[in-house]
Amino acid sequence: MSFTRSALLHFRETFQILFAIPRTEGYRALFKGLGPNLIGVVPARAINFYTYGNGKRVLSTYFNDGKESAWVHLCAAATAGIVTGTATNPIWLVKTRLQLDKNNAKAQGGRQYKNALDCTMQTIRQEGIRGLYKGLTASYLGVSESTMQWVLYEQMKLGLANRQQRLEASGREPSVWDKTIQWTGGVGAAGFAKFIATILTYPHEVVRTRLRLAPMENGHQKYTGLVQCFRLVAKEEGLLGLYGGLTPHLLRVVPSAAIMFGTYESALKLLGTTSQV
Repeated sequence: MSFTRSALLHFRETFQILFAIPRTEGYRALFKGLGPNLIGVVPARAINFYTYGNGKRVLSTYFNDGKESAWVHLCAAATAGIVTGTATNPIWLVKTRLQLDKNNAKAQGGRQYKNALDCTMQTIRQEGIRGLYKGLTASYLGVSESTMQWVLYEQMKLGLANRQQRLEASGREPSVWDKTIQWTGGVGAAGFAKFIATILTYPHEVVRTRLRLAPMENGHQKYTGLVQCFRLVAKEEGLLGLYGGLTPHLLRVVPSAAIMFGTYESALKLLGTTSQV
């Protein structure tokens, strides 16, 4: 099956499930797992935005004559990604293991972990502090996604700003299309940047999740490292295996990015500043 046909099939299946859940379980079922997800997302996004904004300001002020540029965005985004990944890896590891433990409870004859704290303590006892950082290398690989997203977003936002300046300089009355771009351009740029970045870097998400789950095979850990995990998934499942779950992932992260960046820019405007230096 080609990649395109597989993607279309996944889209159809995803929407079928999306419409089936409210009919069988009610609309509240669409928000199952929201609490644990927020525990990981909120600190991760707060750290990322804070580090990126301050990193961009420091780099532009002290190393680029107070001006922003693509390399400033690149370095600030990479720094923010590394800091975020390091700070939040234990949270995501515990969340992933709790989710797997819940899904496998029947097969295992009961839950292995009582709660997040118990999962954390068991991980430390059995694997040491380093156990909380399994998958960190793959998380660092994921820095490429957040970096690409920030750089693409900043460049598209710059293009929108230049377009607005040309419109104002022309003196003509804004058309309906011009007004639409003014209102939705930033949100659209954020969503599109996330879409492109995710498509290009998604395999790291699959590998990172597999490493965090740490499955056993014949009494040994199935995945022993980043490169080995990549090779084994590609060998056992084909290259499409590295894109497993891409469709629902896109349906979740693209709207999320559009809303998040739109809220970020709105908050900055309310505070009397912008994300531009």
